[in-house]
Amino acid sequence: MSLPRMLLPTHLMMPALVFFMALLTSALADTVIEAPPRFMRVPSDQIGVSGGVASFICQATGSPKPRVTWNKKGKRVSSQRFEVIEFDEGAGAVLRIQPLRTPRDEAVYECQATNALDDVTVTAKLTVLREDQLPPGFPNIDMGPQLKVVERTRTATMLCAASGNPDPEITWFKDFLPVDPSSSSRIKQLRSGRSWNERDITNRCKADESDSLKESVEPEGLCVAVTAVDVCDVLIACHSVCLSCA
Repeated sequence: MSLPRMLLPTHLMMPALVFFMALLTSALADTVIEAPPRFMRVPSDQIGVSGGVASFICQATGSPKPRVTWNKKGKRVSSQRFEVIEFDEGAGAVLRIQPLRTPRDEAVYECQATNALDDVTVTAKLTVLREDQLPPGFPNIDMGPQLKVVERTRTATMLCAASGNPDPEITWFKDFLPVDPSSSSRIKQLRSGRSWNERDITNRCKADESDSLKESVEPEGLCVAVTAVDVCDVLIACHSVCLSCA
């Protein structure tokens, strides 16, 4: 003899179902998907000049968030001339070496990203040359940015122009950290391949000190427009890096 099935009325089943779904959704939301470190930005091999500066950039992602460290020959970099500037809560770091010394600074530098799951390493080689060793076409900064004082809501235009063969890559740094125009609506980087002279640079950059900068009237190199938040000194440095000198 089978027992009769007990069925809850519909008006009692629906609240229970909603409650169960809410618990399931909450549990899934609290679940953290872990992932080992993975590099978003890797450093490139560089050729520097004795007495100059070199900056290597490294950034990783993962869960938990990884921490990036810089090593030389398996040991943490440590010197008055070596500075590690962290960003992205330690998941990124710039290794800055200044002034460069040859041959002591010539080495393979290691960027290591570590979290609870794993650690990964990427390397970059630094070669340091004396002035008399520079090959033909080695990059040179023909005009670098200058310290400026700007008023609030005004726009400061900074210029960096470099020459070399092949064409050098220009990288902008602010407070020793790489400038990322995509992360700020206040910063624009404009490039042009036109020929220029010093007067042309001065006139054109001054003429375009507004929010409506146009790439077509910029001289060769990079101009960075920064809308000042307050009256302050703005220090931005540019590096010209030789990646593949002939």
